[in-house]
Amino acid sequence: MKIALAQQNYHIGNFALNTEKIIGAIEQAKAAGADLVVFSELSVCGYPPRDFLEFDDFLDECYAAIDRIRAHADSIGVIVGGPQRNPVKEGKDLFNAAWFLYEGEVKAVVQKTCLPTYDVFDEYRYFEPAYEWQVIPFKGKRIALTICEDIWALSENPLYRIHPMDKLMPQQPDLMINISASPFDYDHDEDRKEVIRANVVKYGLPMFYCNCVGSQTEIVFDGGSVVYDDGGNLVAELGYFEEDFSVVDLSDLKGKAAAAISPQKTMDKEMRVSRVSDPNQIINFLVNENNIAQIYQALVLGIRDYFAKMGFTKAILGSSGGIDSAVTLAIACDALGKDNVRAILMPSQFSTDHSVSDAEQLSRNLGNPYDIIPIKPVFDAFLDSLKPVFGDLPFSVAEENIQSRTRGNLVMAIANKFGYILLNTSNKSELATGYGTLYGDMAGGLSVLGDVYKMQVYALARHINREKEIIPVNIITKAPSAELRPGQKDSDSLPEYDLLDKVLFQYIERRQGPKELIGMGIDEALVRRVLKLVNTNEYKRNQFCPIIRVSSKAFGVGRRMPIVGKYLS
Repeated sequence: MKIALAQQNYHIGNFALNTEKIIGAIEQAKAAGADLVVFSELSVCGYPPRDFLEFDDFLDECYAAIDRIRAHADSIGVIVGGPQRNPVKEGKDLFNAAWFLYEGEVKAVVQKTCLPTYDVFDEYRYFEPAYEWQVIPFKGKRIALTICEDIWALSENPLYRIHPMDKLMPQQPDLMINISASPFDYDHDEDRKEVIRANVVKYGLPMFYCNCVGSQTEIVFDGGSVVYDDGGNLVAELGYFEEDFSVVDLSDLKGKAAAAISPQKTMDKEMRVSRVSDPNQIINFLVNENNIAQIYQALVLGIRDYFAKMGFTKAILGSSGGIDSAVTLAIACDALGKDNVRAILMPSQFSTDHSVSDAEQLSRNLGNPYDIIPIKPVFDAFLDSLKPVFGDLPFSVAEENIQSRTRGNLVMAIANKFGYILLNTSNKSELATGYGTLYGDMAGGLSVLGDVYKMQVYALARHINREKEIIPVNIITKAPSAELRPGQKDSDSLPEYDLLDKVLFQYIERRQGPKELIGMGIDEALVRRVLKLVNTNEYKRNQFCPIIRVSSKAFGVGRRMPIVGKYLS
Protein backbone atom coordinates (compact mmCIF):
# COMPACT_ATOMS: atom_id res chain seq x y z
CA MET A 1 0.00 0.00 0.00
CA LYS A 2 1.35 3.41 -0.99
CA ILE A 3 0.42 6.28 1.33
CA ALA A 4 0.84 9.97 0.46
CA LEU A 5 1.31 12.78 2.98
CA ALA A 6 0.04 16.17 1.82
CA GLN A 7 1.54 18.92 4.00
CA GLN A 8 -0.41 22.08 3.18
CA ASN A 9 -0.94 25.69 4.25
CA TYR A 10 -4.60 26.39 4.95
CA HIS A 11 -6.50 29.63 5.49
CA ILE A 12 -9.04 29.56 8.30
CA GLY A 13 -12.56 29.78 6.88
CA ASN A 14 -11.39 29.99 3.27
CA PHE A 15 -13.22 26.85 2.21
CA ALA A 16 -12.78 27.39 -1.52
CA LEU A 17 -9.00 27.69 -1.22
CA ASN A 18 -8.61 24.85 1.28
CA THR A 19 -10.80 22.49 -0.74
CA GLU A 20 -8.99 23.36 -3.95
CA LYS A 21 -5.64 22.56 -2.30
CA ILE A 22 -6.92 19.25 -0.95
CA ILE A 23 -8.45 18.15 -4.25
CA GLY A 24 -5.25 19.12 -6.06
CA ALA A 25 -3.21 16.92 -3.74
CA ILE A 26 -5.67 14.05 -4.18
CA GLU A 27 -5.14 14.17 -7.93
CA GLN A 28 -1.37 14.39 -7.38
CA ALA A 29 -1.55 11.29 -5.16
CA LYS A 30 -3.55 9.42 -7.79
CA ALA A 31 -0.96 10.30 -10.42
CA ALA A 32 1.77 8.99 -8.09
CA GLY A 33 -0.04 5.67 -7.71
CA ALA A 34 -0.93 6.18 -4.04
CA ASP A 35 -3.69 4.12 -2.46
CA LEU A 36 -4.32 6.62 0.34
CA VAL A 37 -3.61 10.32 0.85
CA VAL A 38 -3.49 11.95 4.27
CA PHE A 39 -4.13 15.59 5.21
CA SER A 40 -3.72 17.42 8.52
CA GLU A 41 -6.02 18.17 11.45
CA LEU A 42 -9.08 20.34 10.67
CA SER A 43 -7.73 20.75 7.16
CA VAL A 44 -11.07 21.63 5.57
CA CYS A 45 -11.52 24.74 7.73
CA GLY A 46 -8.02 25.53 8.99
CA TYR A 47 -6.67 25.37 12.55
CA PRO A 48 -7.57 26.87 15.00
CA PRO A 49 -11.07 28.00 13.94
CA ARG A 50 -11.95 29.01 17.51
CA ASP A 51 -15.40 30.63 17.88
CA PHE A 52 -16.18 30.21 14.18
CA LEU A 53 -17.17 26.74 15.35
CA GLU A 54 -20.17 28.28 17.12
CA PHE A 55 -21.76 29.32 13.80
CA ASP A 56 -24.01 26.81 12.04
CA ASP A 57 -23.21 28.16 8.59
CA PHE A 58 -19.48 27.69 9.25
CA LEU A 59 -20.16 24.03 10.07
CA ASP A 60 -22.38 23.73 7.00
CA GLU A 61 -19.43 24.97 4.91
CA CYS A 62 -17.20 22.33 6.51
CA TYR A 63 -19.67 19.59 5.58
CA ALA A 64 -20.05 20.97 2.06
CA ALA A 65 -16.26 20.94 1.64
CA ILE A 66 -16.09 17.31 2.78
CA ASP A 67 -18.81 16.45 0.26
CA ARG A 68 -16.80 18.07 -2.56
CA ILE A 69 -13.67 16.20 -1.48
CA ARG A 70 -15.60 12.93 -1.14
CA ALA A 71 -16.44 13.02 -4.83
CA HIS A 72 -12.71 12.87 -5.63
CA ALA A 73 -12.11 10.00 -3.20
CA ASP A 74 -13.21 7.46 -5.79
CA SER A 75 -10.24 5.24 -6.57
CA ILE A 76 -8.16 6.47 -3.65
CA GLY A 77 -8.64 6.64 0.09
CA VAL A 78 -8.60 10.14 1.62
CA ILE A 79 -8.18 11.22 5.24
CA VAL A 80 -9.09 14.84 5.98
CA GLY A 81 -9.66 16.72 9.21
CA GLY A 82 -12.90 18.54 9.94
CA PRO A 83 -15.41 19.13 12.72
CA GLN A 84 -18.18 16.58 13.16
CA ARG A 85 -21.54 17.36 14.68
CA ASN A 86 -22.25 15.17 17.68
CA PRO A 87 -24.92 12.72 16.45
CA VAL A 88 -26.10 11.66 19.92
CA LYS A 89 -26.41 15.15 21.39
CA GLU A 90 -24.80 14.15 24.68
CA GLY A 91 -21.95 16.36 25.76
CA LYS A 92 -20.70 19.13 23.50
CA ASP A 93 -22.11 19.69 20.04
CA LEU A 94 -18.94 18.88 18.10
CA PHE A 95 -16.07 16.45 17.72
CA ASN A 96 -12.66 17.24 16.30
CA ALA A 97 -12.67 14.48 13.70
CA ALA A 98 -10.73 12.68 10.99
CA TRP A 99 -12.91 11.73 8.02
CA PHE A 100 -11.99 8.59 6.06
CA LEU A 101 -13.35 8.84 2.50
CA TYR A 102 -13.26 6.17 -0.19
CA GLU A 103 -15.31 5.09 -3.20
CA GLY A 104 -17.18 8.40 -2.98
CA GLU A 105 -18.42 7.60 0.52
CA VAL A 106 -17.66 8.41 4.14
CA LYS A 107 -16.29 5.06 5.29
CA ALA A 108 -15.42 6.09 8.84
CA VAL A 109 -15.15 9.08 11.16
CA VAL A 110 -12.63 9.04 14.00
CA GLN A 111 -12.97 11.49 16.89
CA LYS A 112 -10.09 13.06 18.77
CA THR A 113 -9.76 11.76 22.32
CA CYS A 114 -7.21 14.04 23.98
CA LEU A 115 -8.29 17.67 23.79
CA PRO A 116 -5.48 20.03 24.85
CA THR A 117 -6.39 23.03 26.98
CA TYR A 118 -2.91 24.38 27.73
CA ASP A 119 -0.96 27.25 26.20
CA VAL A 120 -2.53 28.29 22.85
CA PHE A 121 -4.91 25.32 22.84
CA ASP A 122 -8.52 25.54 24.01
CA GLU A 123 -10.15 22.55 22.32
CA TYR A 124 -12.31 21.42 25.23
CA ARG A 125 -14.15 24.72 24.85
CA TYR A 126 -15.62 23.42 21.59
CA PHE A 127 -15.23 19.66 21.31
CA GLU A 128 -16.38 16.50 23.05
CA PRO A 129 -13.69 13.83 23.50
CA ALA A 130 -14.08 10.47 21.77
CA TYR A 131 -15.77 7.67 23.67
CA GLU A 132 -15.21 4.79 21.24
CA TRP A 133 -12.20 3.58 19.30
CA GLN A 134 -12.14 1.43 16.17
CA VAL A 135 -9.44 0.57 13.65
CA ILE A 136 -10.27 1.24 10.00
CA PRO A 137 -9.99 -1.66 7.54
CA PHE A 138 -8.59 -0.61 4.17
CA LYS A 139 -7.19 -2.79 1.39
CA GLY A 140 -6.34 -5.65 3.71
CA LYS A 141 -4.73 -3.47 6.40
CA ARG A 142 -6.07 -2.20 9.71
CA ILE A 143 -5.35 1.48 10.37
CA ALA A 144 -5.08 3.01 13.84
CA LEU A 145 -6.07 6.61 13.06
CA THR A 146 -5.47 9.29 15.71
CA ILE A 147 -5.46 13.08 15.83
CA CYS A 148 -2.54 15.22 17.02
CA GLU A 149 -2.55 15.20 20.84
CA ASP A 150 -3.75 11.60 20.90
CA ILE A 151 -0.19 10.34 20.32
CA TRP A 152 1.15 12.52 23.14
CA ALA A 153 -1.03 10.49 25.52
CA LEU A 154 1.33 7.61 26.11
CA SER A 155 0.57 5.82 29.34
CA GLU A 156 3.55 7.54 30.97
CA ASN A 157 1.95 10.98 30.48
CA PRO A 158 -0.09 11.96 33.56
CA LEU A 159 -1.94 14.68 31.64
CA TYR A 160 -4.50 12.21 30.24
CA ARG A 161 -6.41 9.26 31.69
CA ILE A 162 -7.41 7.71 28.35
CA HIS A 163 -4.75 6.63 25.86
CA PRO A 164 -6.24 6.04 22.39
CA MET A 165 -3.55 3.72 21.09
CA ASP A 166 -3.98 1.46 24.11
CA LYS A 167 -7.67 1.24 23.18
CA LEU A 168 -6.85 0.40 19.57
CA MET A 169 -4.07 -2.16 20.06
CA PRO A 170 -6.37 -5.11 20.98
CA GLN A 171 -7.82 -4.76 17.44
CA GLN A 172 -4.37 -5.59 16.01
CA PRO A 173 -3.70 -2.58 13.74
CA ASP A 174 -1.03 -2.82 11.06
CA LEU A 175 -0.02 0.84 11.04
CA MET A 176 -0.62 4.16 12.76
CA ILE A 177 -1.67 7.39 11.04
CA ASN A 178 -1.80 10.68 12.91
CA ILE A 179 -3.16 13.92 11.48
CA SER A 180 -1.91 16.96 13.31
CA ALA A 181 -1.81 20.72 13.72
CA SER A 182 1.30 21.01 15.87
CA PRO A 183 2.56 24.59 16.32
CA PHE A 184 6.17 25.61 15.99
CA ASP A 185 8.41 26.67 18.79
CA TYR A 186 12.17 26.49 18.61
CA ASP A 187 13.46 23.00 19.38
CA HIS A 188 9.94 21.56 19.19
CA ASP A 189 10.63 19.63 15.99
CA GLU A 190 12.94 17.29 17.88
CA ASP A 191 10.41 16.84 20.69
CA ARG A 192 7.76 15.97 18.17
CA LYS A 193 9.90 13.34 16.52
CA GLU A 194 10.77 11.84 19.89
CA VAL A 195 7.06 11.52 20.73
CA ILE A 196 6.28 9.91 17.38
CA ARG A 197 9.20 7.54 17.70
CA ALA A 198 8.20 6.65 21.26
CA ASN A 199 4.81 5.54 19.94
CA VAL A 200 6.46 3.47 17.23
CA VAL A 201 8.82 1.80 19.69
CA LYS A 202 6.08 1.13 22.23
CA TYR A 203 3.53 -0.32 19.81
CA GLY A 204 5.85 -1.79 17.19
CA LEU A 205 3.93 -0.21 14.30
CA PRO A 206 5.01 2.16 11.54
CA MET A 207 3.71 5.73 11.78
CA PHE A 208 2.57 8.18 9.11
CA TYR A 209 2.39 11.64 10.67
CA CYS A 210 0.95 14.59 8.70
CA ASN A 211 1.32 18.10 10.10
CA CYS A 212 0.12 21.36 8.58
CA VAL A 213 2.30 24.33 7.71
CA GLY A 214 1.69 28.08 7.64
CA SER A 215 0.86 30.88 10.03
CA GLN A 216 -2.52 31.70 11.52
CA THR A 217 -2.10 35.18 13.05
CA GLU A 218 0.17 34.46 16.04
CA ILE A 219 0.57 30.69 15.67
CA VAL A 220 3.11 29.31 13.20
CA PHE A 221 2.94 25.71 11.97
CA ASP A 222 6.25 24.41 10.68
CA GLY A 223 5.26 21.21 8.89
CA GLY A 224 7.97 18.58 9.27
CA SER A 225 5.62 15.65 8.59
CA VAL A 226 7.38 12.30 9.02
CA VAL A 227 7.19 8.58 8.38
CA TYR A 228 8.80 6.02 10.72
CA ASP A 229 9.20 2.32 10.08
CA ASP A 230 8.14 -0.22 12.69
CA GLY A 231 11.64 -0.31 14.17
CA GLY A 232 11.62 3.39 15.06
CA ASN A 233 13.76 4.53 12.13
CA LEU A 234 12.99 7.78 10.35
CA VAL A 235 12.17 6.94 6.71
CA ALA A 236 10.82 10.22 5.32
CA GLU A 237 10.73 13.80 6.57
CA LEU A 238 8.93 16.56 4.73
CA GLY A 239 10.15 20.15 4.55
CA TYR A 240 9.89 22.76 7.26
CA PHE A 241 8.07 26.07 6.81
CA GLU A 242 6.90 25.05 3.32
CA GLU A 243 4.24 22.97 1.66
CA ASP A 244 5.43 19.50 0.69
CA PHE A 245 4.21 16.14 -0.58
CA SER A 246 5.61 12.63 -0.29
CA VAL A 247 4.57 9.05 -1.06
CA VAL A 248 5.88 6.11 0.98
CA ASP A 249 5.21 2.42 0.39
CA LEU A 250 4.02 0.65 3.52
CA SER A 251 5.87 -2.48 2.45
CA ASP A 252 9.15 -0.60 2.91
CA LEU A 253 8.45 0.06 6.59
CA LYS A 254 9.45 -3.28 8.02
CA GLY A 255 12.63 -2.07 9.67
CA LYS A 256 15.25 -3.28 12.03
CA ALA A 257 14.96 -2.16 15.60
CA ALA A 258 16.39 1.26 16.37
CA ALA A 259 17.99 2.34 19.61
CA ALA A 260 15.71 2.23 22.63
CA ILE A 261 14.03 5.39 23.83
CA SER A 262 12.69 6.33 27.22
CA PRO A 263 8.97 7.17 26.99
CA GLN A 264 9.26 9.06 30.29
CA LYS A 265 11.81 11.41 28.74
CA THR A 266 9.50 11.91 25.80
CA MET A 267 6.55 12.73 28.00
CA ASP A 268 8.30 15.40 30.06
CA LYS A 269 5.95 18.37 29.67
CA GLU A 270 8.90 20.73 30.08
CA MET A 271 11.16 18.69 27.84
CA ARG A 272 12.39 21.60 25.74
CA VAL A 273 13.53 23.70 28.65
CA SER A 274 14.32 20.96 31.14
CA ARG A 275 17.26 20.04 28.94
CA VAL A 276 18.81 23.27 30.20
CA SER A 277 19.31 22.41 33.85
CA ASP A 278 22.09 24.95 34.46
CA PRO A 279 20.73 28.54 34.50
CA ASN A 280 24.13 29.75 33.34
CA GLN A 281 23.60 27.85 30.07
CA ILE A 282 20.23 29.41 29.30
CA ILE A 283 21.59 32.18 27.10
CA ASN A 284 23.59 29.65 25.09
CA PHE A 285 20.39 27.69 24.57
CA LEU A 286 18.42 30.78 23.54
CA VAL A 287 20.97 31.88 20.95
CA ASN A 288 21.79 28.40 19.62
CA GLU A 289 22.28 28.82 15.86
CA ASN A 290 19.83 26.07 14.94
CA ASN A 291 17.16 27.69 17.12
CA ILE A 292 17.88 31.13 15.68
CA ALA A 293 17.72 29.86 12.09
CA GLN A 294 14.32 28.31 12.78
CA ILE A 295 13.07 31.45 14.54
CA TYR A 296 14.08 33.47 11.50
CA GLN A 297 12.15 31.16 9.17
CA ALA A 298 9.12 31.24 11.47
CA LEU A 299 9.09 35.05 11.60
CA VAL A 300 9.38 35.35 7.82
CA LEU A 301 6.49 32.90 7.39
CA GLY A 302 4.50 34.63 10.13
CA ILE A 303 4.72 38.03 8.43
CA ARG A 304 4.18 36.67 4.93
CA ASP A 305 1.09 34.64 5.81
CA TYR A 306 -0.43 37.35 8.02
CA PHE A 307 -0.25 39.82 5.16
CA ALA A 308 -1.33 37.39 2.43
CA LYS A 309 -4.27 35.94 4.38
CA MET A 310 -5.46 39.38 5.51
CA GLY A 311 -5.14 40.84 2.03
CA PHE A 312 -2.40 43.29 3.00
CA THR A 313 0.59 44.00 0.77
CA LYS A 314 2.70 46.76 2.31
CA ALA A 315 4.32 47.26 5.71
CA ILE A 316 5.72 50.28 7.49
CA LEU A 317 7.82 50.65 10.63
CA GLY A 318 9.81 53.19 12.58
CA SER A 319 13.53 52.75 11.95
CA SER A 320 15.53 54.13 14.85
CA GLY A 321 19.02 52.92 14.09
CA GLY A 322 18.64 50.39 16.91
CA ILE A 323 18.93 46.63 16.82
CA ASP A 324 15.21 45.81 17.18
CA SER A 325 13.96 47.93 14.29
CA ALA A 326 16.92 46.83 12.16
CA VAL A 327 16.16 43.12 12.60
CA THR A 328 12.44 43.70 12.08
CA LEU A 329 13.10 45.63 8.87
CA ALA A 330 15.43 42.97 7.47
CA ILE A 331 12.97 40.14 8.21
CA ALA A 332 10.05 42.11 6.76
CA CYS A 333 11.96 42.81 3.54
CA ASP A 334 12.64 39.07 3.21
CA ALA A 335 8.99 38.24 3.87
CA LEU A 336 7.29 40.89 1.72
CA GLY A 337 9.93 42.15 -0.69
CA LYS A 338 12.06 45.24 -0.19
CA ASP A 339 9.78 47.51 -2.23
CA ASN A 340 6.82 46.70 0.03
CA VAL A 341 8.42 47.77 3.31
CA ARG A 342 8.75 51.47 4.12
CA ALA A 343 10.98 52.70 6.93
CA ILE A 344 10.35 56.01 8.68
CA LEU A 345 13.30 57.62 10.47
CA MET A 346 12.09 60.05 13.14
CA PRO A 347 15.08 61.60 14.91
CA SER A 348 14.69 63.95 17.85
CA GLN A 349 17.09 66.40 19.44
CA PHE A 350 18.26 63.47 21.59
CA SER A 351 19.05 61.18 18.67
CA THR A 352 22.71 60.68 17.91
CA ASP A 353 24.01 61.37 14.42
CA HIS A 354 25.09 57.78 13.99
CA SER A 355 21.57 56.52 14.75
CA VAL A 356 20.28 58.34 11.68
CA SER A 357 23.24 57.36 9.51
CA ASP A 358 23.04 53.73 10.68
CA ALA A 359 19.33 53.57 9.84
CA GLU A 360 19.94 55.13 6.43
CA GLN A 361 22.76 52.69 5.70
CA LEU A 362 20.54 49.77 6.69
CA SER A 363 17.84 50.81 4.22
CA ARG A 364 20.45 51.35 1.50
CA ASN A 365 21.78 47.84 2.16
CA LEU A 366 18.28 46.36 2.00
CA GLY A 367 17.09 48.55 -0.85
CA ASN A 368 13.81 49.52 0.82
CA PRO A 369 12.23 53.00 0.62
CA TYR A 370 12.64 55.30 3.62
CA ASP A 371 11.80 58.82 4.76
CA ILE A 372 13.25 61.10 7.42
CA ILE A 373 10.81 63.14 9.52
CA PRO A 374 12.40 65.01 12.47
CA ILE A 375 10.01 65.12 15.44
CA LYS A 376 11.41 68.19 17.28
CA PRO A 377 8.86 70.64 15.82
CA VAL A 378 5.95 68.39 16.82
CA PHE A 379 7.48 67.68 20.24
CA ASP A 380 7.98 71.40 20.88
CA ALA A 381 4.38 72.09 19.86
CA PHE A 382 3.19 69.53 22.41
CA LEU A 383 5.28 71.15 25.14
CA ASP A 384 3.97 74.59 24.24
CA SER A 385 0.39 73.32 24.45
CA LEU A 386 1.07 71.61 27.77
CA LYS A 387 3.03 74.49 29.31
CA PRO A 388 -0.01 75.90 31.18
CA VAL A 389 -0.54 72.49 32.80
CA PHE A 390 3.05 71.27 33.19
CA GLY A 391 4.34 74.65 34.43
CA ASP A 392 7.95 74.49 35.53
CA LEU A 393 7.97 70.83 36.50
CA PRO A 394 11.25 69.13 35.51
CA PHE A 395 11.68 66.94 32.42
CA SER A 396 10.45 63.40 33.21
CA VAL A 397 9.03 60.23 31.68
CA ALA A 398 6.06 62.30 30.51
CA GLU A 399 8.25 64.19 28.03
CA GLU A 400 9.95 60.95 27.02
CA ASN A 401 6.61 59.35 26.23
CA ILE A 402 5.45 62.37 24.24
CA GLN A 403 8.35 61.71 21.87
CA SER A 404 7.42 58.06 21.51
CA ARG A 405 3.74 58.87 20.96
CA THR A 406 4.66 61.54 18.44
CA ARG A 407 6.51 58.91 16.45
CA GLY A 408 3.57 56.54 16.78
CA ASN A 409 1.17 59.19 15.46
CA LEU A 410 3.40 60.07 12.53
CA VAL A 411 4.00 56.53 11.37
CA MET A 412 0.31 55.65 11.81
CA ALA A 413 -0.70 58.71 9.80
CA ILE A 414 1.48 57.55 6.91
CA ALA A 415 0.13 54.02 7.29
CA ASN A 416 -3.45 55.30 7.09
CA LYS A 417 -2.76 57.59 4.15
CA PHE A 418 -1.04 54.98 1.99
CA GLY A 419 -2.52 51.70 3.20
CA TYR A 420 0.43 50.27 5.14
CA ILE A 421 0.28 47.93 8.13
CA LEU A 422 2.53 49.00 10.99
CA LEU A 423 4.96 46.37 12.21
CA ASN A 424 5.81 46.67 15.88
CA THR A 425 9.49 46.30 16.80
CA SER A 426 9.35 45.70 20.59
CA ASN A 427 11.16 42.57 21.81
CA LYS A 428 10.07 40.09 24.49
CA SER A 429 12.46 41.45 27.12
CA GLU A 430 10.94 44.92 26.76
CA LEU A 431 7.37 43.66 26.74
CA ALA A 432 8.04 41.52 29.81
CA THR A 433 9.31 44.47 31.85
CA GLY A 434 6.99 47.15 30.49
CA TYR A 435 9.88 49.00 28.85
CA GLY A 436 7.72 50.63 26.20
CA THR A 437 5.16 53.39 25.70
CA LEU A 438 1.50 52.59 25.21
CA TYR A 439 0.21 54.19 21.99
CA GLY A 440 3.79 55.04 21.11
CA ASP A 441 6.45 52.44 20.34
CA MET A 442 3.95 49.75 21.42
CA ALA A 443 1.65 50.62 18.50
CA GLY A 444 1.33 48.20 15.61
CA GLY A 445 -0.79 45.74 13.69
CA LEU A 446 1.58 42.81 14.18
CA SER A 447 4.47 42.22 16.58
CA VAL A 448 7.46 40.59 14.89
CA LEU A 449 9.87 40.30 17.86
CA GLY A 450 7.43 40.18 20.77
CA ASP A 451 8.34 36.54 21.50
CA VAL A 452 12.08 37.03 20.92
CA TYR A 453 14.35 37.91 23.86
CA LYS A 454 16.86 40.72 23.43
CA MET A 455 19.82 38.35 23.36
CA GLN A 456 18.05 36.43 20.60
CA VAL A 457 17.54 39.67 18.66
CA TYR A 458 21.31 40.13 18.60
CA ALA A 459 21.70 36.52 17.47
CA LEU A 460 19.16 37.12 14.70
CA ALA A 461 21.19 40.13 13.56
CA ARG A 462 24.30 37.96 13.33
CA HIS A 463 22.29 35.33 11.44
CA ILE A 464 21.09 37.95 8.97
CA ASN A 465 24.71 39.07 8.48
CA ARG A 466 26.08 35.54 8.17
CA GLU A 467 27.00 35.95 4.48
CA LYS A 468 27.43 39.69 4.13
CA GLU A 469 26.88 42.85 6.16
CA ILE A 470 23.23 43.83 5.88
CA ILE A 471 22.72 45.28 9.34
CA PRO A 472 25.54 47.80 9.95
CA VAL A 473 27.96 46.50 12.56
CA ASN A 474 27.58 49.67 14.61
CA ILE A 475 23.89 48.86 15.16
CA ILE A 476 24.89 45.51 16.64
CA THR A 477 27.78 46.71 18.79
CA LYS A 478 26.52 49.99 20.27
CA ALA A 479 24.79 50.08 23.64
CA PRO A 480 21.01 49.89 23.25
CA SER A 481 19.14 53.12 23.99
CA ALA A 482 15.66 54.59 23.53
CA GLU A 483 17.34 58.00 23.02
CA LEU A 484 14.55 59.89 24.77
CA ARG A 485 16.89 61.94 26.96
CA PRO A 486 20.57 62.87 26.81
CA GLY A 487 22.92 59.89 27.26
CA GLN A 488 20.10 57.44 27.93
CA LYS A 489 20.84 53.70 27.90
CA ASP A 490 18.53 50.72 28.42
CA SER A 491 20.73 49.65 31.32
CA ASP A 492 19.64 52.81 33.20
CA SER A 493 16.19 51.22 33.60
CA LEU A 494 16.81 47.50 33.21
CA PRO A 495 19.39 44.91 34.26
CA GLU A 496 21.91 43.96 31.61
CA TYR A 497 20.11 41.85 29.05
CA ASP A 498 22.13 38.67 29.58
CA LEU A 499 21.05 38.70 33.25
CA LEU A 500 17.52 39.86 32.53
CA ASP A 501 16.80 37.26 29.86
CA LYS A 502 18.06 34.46 32.09
CA VAL A 503 15.51 35.39 34.76
CA LEU A 504 12.71 36.06 32.29
CA PHE A 505 13.15 32.72 30.56
CA GLN A 506 13.03 30.79 33.84
CA TYR A 507 9.97 32.70 35.00
CA ILE A 508 7.96 32.83 31.76
CA GLU A 509 8.86 29.62 29.92
CA ARG A 510 9.67 27.41 32.90
CA ARG A 511 7.20 28.98 35.36
CA GLN A 512 9.80 29.12 38.11
CA GLY A 513 8.84 31.38 41.02
CA PRO A 514 11.13 33.48 43.23
CA LYS A 515 11.97 30.62 45.59
CA GLU A 516 13.18 28.42 42.73
CA LEU A 517 15.05 31.23 40.99
CA ILE A 518 16.88 32.30 44.13
CA GLY A 519 17.64 28.62 44.83
CA MET A 520 19.44 28.50 41.47
CA GLY A 521 21.90 31.05 42.77
CA ILE A 522 20.38 34.08 41.03
CA ASP A 523 20.66 37.27 43.08
CA GLU A 524 17.52 37.75 45.18
CA ALA A 525 17.30 41.50 44.56
CA LEU A 526 17.50 40.91 40.82
CA VAL A 527 14.79 38.24 40.98
CA ARG A 528 12.43 40.43 43.01
CA ARG A 529 13.01 43.42 40.75
CA VAL A 530 12.44 41.55 37.50
CA LEU A 531 9.36 39.63 38.62
CA LYS A 532 7.75 42.80 39.93
CA LEU A 533 8.34 44.49 36.57
CA VAL A 534 6.76 41.56 34.73
CA ASN A 535 3.66 41.35 36.88
CA THR A 536 2.93 45.05 37.22
CA ASN A 537 3.03 45.57 33.44
CA GLU A 538 0.41 43.03 32.45
CA TYR A 539 -1.97 45.90 31.68
CA LYS A 540 0.36 47.07 28.90
CA ARG A 541 0.65 43.66 27.29
CA ASN A 542 -3.12 43.25 27.47
CA GLN A 543 -3.44 46.16 25.02
CA PHE A 544 -0.70 44.95 22.69
CA CYS A 545 -1.06 43.70 19.12
CA PRO A 546 -0.81 40.01 18.04
CA ILE A 547 2.65 38.50 18.56
CA ILE A 548 4.19 35.89 16.25
CA ARG A 549 4.76 32.93 18.58
CA VAL A 550 8.16 31.20 18.38
CA SER A 551 8.68 29.98 21.97
CA SER A 552 6.90 27.48 24.18
CA LYS A 553 5.30 30.33 26.16
CA ALA A 554 4.57 33.56 24.32
CA PHE A 555 2.68 36.59 25.57
CA GLY A 556 -0.86 36.64 24.24
CA VAL A 557 -3.44 33.86 23.98
CA GLY A 558 -1.08 31.25 25.44
CA ARG A 559 -0.28 33.13 28.66
CA ARG A 560 -3.30 34.24 30.64
CA MET A 561 -2.54 36.40 33.64
CA PRO A 562 -4.87 38.69 35.59
CA ILE A 563 -4.14 42.38 35.15
CA VAL A 564 -4.99 43.17 38.75
CA GLY A 565 -3.18 40.20 40.31
CA LYS A 566 -1.20 40.90 43.45
CA TYR A 567 1.05 37.81 43.29
CA LEU A 568 4.75 38.78 43.21
CA SER A 569 3.88 42.44 42.53
